[in-house]
Amino acid sequence: MTNSFVIGVDAGATSTRVAVHALDGSRAGYARAGAGNPSAHGLGKAVAAIGDALAEALDGIDPSRVVASLAGVAGQVEELPGELAKVWARHGVAAGPRVAGDVVIAYVAGTPEPSGSLLLSGTGAVAARVTGHELAAIADGLGWLLGDAGSGFWIGRAAAKAVVAALDRGTREGALVELVLNDFLGDWRGATTRADADRVVRLAQADHMRLASLAALVSRAAAAGDPMAVEIVREAAGHLAATVGRVHVSGPVVLAGSVLTSDGPVRQAVSALLADREVATARDAAGAAAWLAARDLLPPERARELHPLFTAAPSAVA
Repeated sequence: MTNSFVIGVDAGATSTRVAVHALDGSRAGYARAGAGNPSAHGLGKAVAAIGDALAEALDGIDPSRVVASLAGVAGQVEELPGELAKVWARHGVAAGPRVAGDVVIAYVAGTPEPSGSLLLSGTGAVAARVTGHELAAIADGLGWLLGDAGSGFWIGRAAAKAVVAALDRGTREGALVELVLNDFLGDWRGATTRADADRVVRLAQADHMRLASLAALVSRAAAAGDPMAVEIVREAAGHLAATVGRVHVSGPVVLAGSVLTSDGPVRQAVSALLADREVATARDAAGAAAWLAARDLLPPERARELHPLFTAAPSAVA
């Protein structure tokens, strides 16, 4: 077993990552590919992306030495395990991966503790209670249209709503207003603020997912003290803390997703609201999946000791 490897997969709506680790935690291979969510992008495209990343991560590694694999996949479908088994076989790996949800993998990316909670805010937002490394309860994660309170999309939409409301009232004042107008309109400005508002609305309706990118502008404006942005941050943090409060029982709260792993105003506000709890930050999810694959092959204390090596950011071990 000293010369054995494990494979971890983190396949999401925007990208796929595959990590190959030796059982001592050292990273032997790592690769990225396109979106791996079969519900969002179709089974064929998702499996192809995972296969591309697997091939690159296994480059130079004897696939017969792989003893376990685990794939954390967003948007699982019934046919996925069988299709991934075929991919693994084509690359010389004897057994296909065990498939798990991406929520549990995100939690494990932040802690070796078997039980605790996840609070994730990226484009979407979800909270979950994990018990014995299994999903026990979930809150929100209901999508951008009807849920995901406090997510990047929610924050961006709140910014756009606040800005068009200000424009409708006849003012272009404020850092957040200026940032959003520059993002949507560039140097163009209408004859009236209402013309600006109408154009922002049309552009947002034509491509609603671009609203999520405004979350970064809210952070910039809030850091500069813009009252409109500060209020959006406060509301977002309140929603996120309330969501995790619905599922949390004990153990650490792992913060995950770009909104909460970046050291910005939302993370700071959420951390303040969770000050009475143990808080950890998710690191590399593909490495976390590899750690879960290896965990059953290692003594419990050794697995805990090696967790930081498995979950280290790729740049930290390159």
